[in-house]
Amino acid sequence: MKALLDLVRRHRGGEAVGIYSVCSAHSLALRAALAHARATDGYALIEATSNQVNQEGGYTGLRPAQFRDLVLDLADESRLPRERILLGGDHLGPNAWQSLPADEALARAGVMVGEYVRAGYRKIHLDCSMSCAGDPPALSDEIVAERTAALCAHAEQAWQQSGGEPPVYVVGTEVPVPGGAQEDLHELAVTEPRAALATVTAHRSAFAAKGLQSAWERVIALVVQPGVEFDRDRVIDYRPEQARYLSKCLEDLPSLVFEAHSTDYQTEPALRALVRDHFAILKVGPAVTFALREAVWALDSIEQEWHGESRSANVRATILHAMRADPRHWRKYYHGAGTTLDLQLQYSLSDRIRYYWAAPAVVTALERLRTAFENGTPPLALLSQYLPTAQAAVRAGTIPARMTDLVIHHIRQVLSRYSRASDPQTPEEGSVP
Repeated sequence: MKALLDLVRRHRGGEAVGIYSVCSAHSLALRAALAHARATDGYALIEATSNQVNQEGGYTGLRPAQFRDLVLDLADESRLPRERILLGGDHLGPNAWQSLPADEALARAGVMVGEYVRAGYRKIHLDCSMSCAGDPPALSDEIVAERTAALCAHAEQAWQQSGGEPPVYVVGTEVPVPGGAQEDLHELAVTEPRAALATVTAHRSAFAAKGLQSAWERVIALVVQPGVEFDRDRVIDYRPEQARYLSKCLEDLPSLVFEAHSTDYQTEPALRALVRDHFAILKVGPAVTFALREAVWALDSIEQEWHGESRSANVRATILHAMRADPRHWRKYYHGAGTTLDLQLQYSLSDRIRYYWAAPAVVTALERLRTAFENGTPPLALLSQYLPTAQAAVRAGTIPARMTDLVIHHIRQVLSRYSRASDPQTPEEGSVP
């Protein structure tokens, strides 16, 4: 993946440049990422996570090749050239099979990694930081590194069979939990520099032991904890002074940058500071689908005031009903009752709603909402009330007042913070007809 290798070289050469990675499988979130890349003349780095997309379908029902085809088809619709799409796999490891013994979980993870690489994904985050059945609660660097190298061997074999550009890798042991913290956050420890260097040493040795020296040369990033995270209702903001020594430890590792997970909801100055301090790969997921939910809630309210509740799609009520009927995706995160639970289900920063967009009743309700905005133009006053920034774009003629365009516009406000923080030379955004 030459584009990412070039980015790392530029960054380590002194340029304050980075890239943001959108980790979402929702078609509207993907459309927004692709439209934003086209409008800003950048790359769209799209990553599927192991629980979203795997050989068993994940919670999206998609295998890696199917997700790839979805992204490419949407890119063609968005008129973003395919060469500006970078596909990655996020948290590829035993995460989806932690309840199984390690040998079995890793065997399944190896199959998954091979499928990703054969399907053309070339940014591979290998994550073996989690314990499996029978493991101790915390794994040593050596165990994580040994398991990571074993999965890298699967990736290398798949690449040699399928051809194309060689994959690049991201490794690490201090990996935040996918999707945000499950517990209430009070304070967060930044990775100690010696721990980061020990992780690199352990992985380098494990790769060498399996004859993967050439693959090690394509390890571009290390996942560490820079002191950023979010839970249900709180964001831990980046504080550069706390990560100063962690940033300096990369001076002895000129081919690496840091990958920062859980950067969702960080301010633009914080994102810019992260890139400056060598956290050159910024991962975002729940903040994107949170913005998607904000826009849909706004459009749902507009439609109800515009057409009346009885003639409306009632998307909000439909998705909340689906969540209450099937609590498996949120019960570990939300523990309130009554009004407290109502607020958590709808507005939690961990955004467990993202697991329910594909429910059949929700899909039907969204299609009804889309049709309503296709068949008529809502009053500008209602757009101003619920989506004032989008209303300004409608008035300026840069977007039509259709559901898809209004949602994409809202999501792009989040992505704009990332694109500006990742590259000071990002061109002024334009419309994407």
